[in-house]
Amino acid sequence: MATIGFIGLGIMGRPMAKNLMKAGHSVIAFDAFATAALDDVVAAGAKRAASSKEVAAQAPILITMVPDGPQVEEVVLGPGGILEGAKPGTLVIDMSSINPAVSQKVAAACAAKGVDFLDAPVSGGEPKAIDGTLAIMVGGDAAVFAKAEPILKNLGASVLLTGPVGAGNTTKLANQIMVACNIAAMGEALVLATRCGLDPEVVFNAVKGGLAGSTVLNAKAPMLIARNFKPGFKIKLHQKDLRNALQTAEANNVYLPFTALVQQMLNSLIADGKGDLDHSAIATVIESLSHVEVKKPA
Repeated sequence: MATIGFIGLGIMGRPMAKNLMKAGHSVIAFDAFATAALDDVVAAGAKRAASSKEVAAQAPILITMVPDGPQVEEVVLGPGGILEGAKPGTLVIDMSSINPAVSQKVAAACAAKGVDFLDAPVSGGEPKAIDGTLAIMVGGDAAVFAKAEPILKNLGASVLLTGPVGAGNTTKLANQIMVACNIAAMGEALVLATRCGLDPEVVFNAVKGGLAGSTVLNAKAPMLIARNFKPGFKIKLHQKDLRNALQTAEANNVYLPFTALVQQMLNSLIADGKGDLDHSAIATVIESLSHVEVKKPA
């Protein structure tokens, strides 16, 4: 069992830190903003730290789970950050979903201090973070991955090395494109069915066993039909992921028309004050423009 530093205790990070403790690891936790979450994790058995630097000084393995690239840079490279406290040979596993170029920048700074780095973003949202069945996409050196893999398997049902540093986040961007476009297509389909007088739940049950069936459909159609937009993964976070995808596409001369269209839907929802809703609410843009609400008939 290892001593693991965990920095970032949001919707995903809090249950992940708890799963590490359930697996028998010792956790040293820190979050500068989510104080209630930090209190909760400490109550579950973690040791409290006062800074990222303090976490790094005490733990040979660190996991970061923060919103985006600027926060990763602050936590790892900034004043009071990990690299101020880390010893050579420390392993940093960044499980945030960020731009692959930022992962590569942070990895280079870590390497200059003799610190190993993996980017290991996840998919599955809060439910799979809670039950420890996330899909974890890792970028980095194979020998470093071998050191991290047993720990990551406490958090995910699927843990796969996808390539060098940055490959994990590139894979995650591909994942987020497919999820967002799938939700938008689901919205179009169920809006059409509802407008035509059908029960959307019946339509969902009819198609989910066929080629249109997917994990996304199974998770998000019931939420839409029930009008339940409690966030498992927030609109504003998916907007961030698609922004990173479009920036990466621009840097690599790739055409992503559907991604750009769904990004505009996300931007519209955020402008309407709906950024904290679950990303199943992407479908509500189609509803609004069609003047149809997907729900069971009265």
